[in-house]
Amino acid sequence: MITNTTAQAAVPVANDIRDIKPPIEIPNGWAWVPAALAIIVLAVAAFFLWRWWQKRRLQAAFVPPVPAHVRAKQKLEEALALIAQPKPFVIAVSDTARTYLEERFNFHAPERTTEEFLRELSGTDLLATEQKESLGDFLESCDLVKFAKYEPRETELRELHCSAVKLVEETEPHIESPDARPQTPDPR
Repeated sequence: MITNTTAQAAVPVANDIRDIKPPIEIPNGWAWVPAALAIIVLAVAAFFLWRWWQKRRLQAAFVPPVPAHVRAKQKLEEALALIAQPKPFVIAVSDTARTYLEERFNFHAPERTTEEFLRELSGTDLLATEQKESLGDFLESCDLVKFAKYEPRETELRELHCSAVKLVEETEPHIESPDARPQTPDPR
């Protein structure tokens, strides 16, 4: 019998030979650095973007308020468009004067009747005596038009308007500019 020893020997030899294993990846200790740098850069960019947005929002939100006397003068000028209609004109002028007094002196004028308002105003030093009397005449004339259905002529309405403008101009705050200060003479 012929035996093929080479065939038998080839089979076990073929089972012993294996392919090369792939290389084992050795972890790099610096692989996390690019990811950390990217996160830091994004965080810094987000912080500066947030800060820019906050400043912009605050700048847009901060609009200096228009002073009470300026608003009152504007409303009184706008009221002149109603001079052909006595009652709406007088309501606009008297409401403007009362609102101005409330904003300027923190005196609650719009919620009170004329009598209550004048009585309370007489006990304060907010206005001079002449101004108080002029304001009383002004408000009583306005009440005649508003509540007694009095129909004044245009000249009377213009006088009421002038009284309101005069009140605002006399009581508006005067801001002293640095140039307006008295200068001391140079002692040389």
